Amino acid sequence: MSKGGFLITMSIVSFSIPKTLLEKVDQYLKEQGFANRSEMIRQALRAYMSETRRLSEIQGIITAIITIVYRREAKRSQITDVQHDFGPVVLTFLHTHIQEGCCIEIIVARGVAQVITALVQALKANEQISEVKVAILS
Repeated sequence: MSKGGFLITMSIVSFSIPKTLLEKVDQYLKEQGFANRSEMIRQALRAYMSETRRLSEIQGIITAIITIVYRREAKRSQITDVQHDFGPVVLTFLHTHIQEGCCIEIIVARGVAQVITALVQALKANEQISEVKVAILS
């Protein structure tokens, strides 16, 4: 692949994802006009790394809105345990069902940026959770 007249060497990476996620990837790929799966994955990885870097660069006291999505049959105790582990910064949360078999929680957290970052990392590490989104308010 060439970019700006320079040859960029690409590595081939193989990974496993559930069939339902792959179907969503293919649908999104068509809707958004990506050339192929690889380009879509590259852009998603860049966006993820950019979001993560920004969160890790923030210092001081912040307020964050953390949105998580998980299947209804998930072991709720594992998710609750994470929230309890970070009890001093979790101000409140809202739980609701967004579609059949799917739950969403919106967590409001306020505290030292490094602690909020650790909370987000703990949620992202939980295999029960399919999506984690973060918005920093201050």
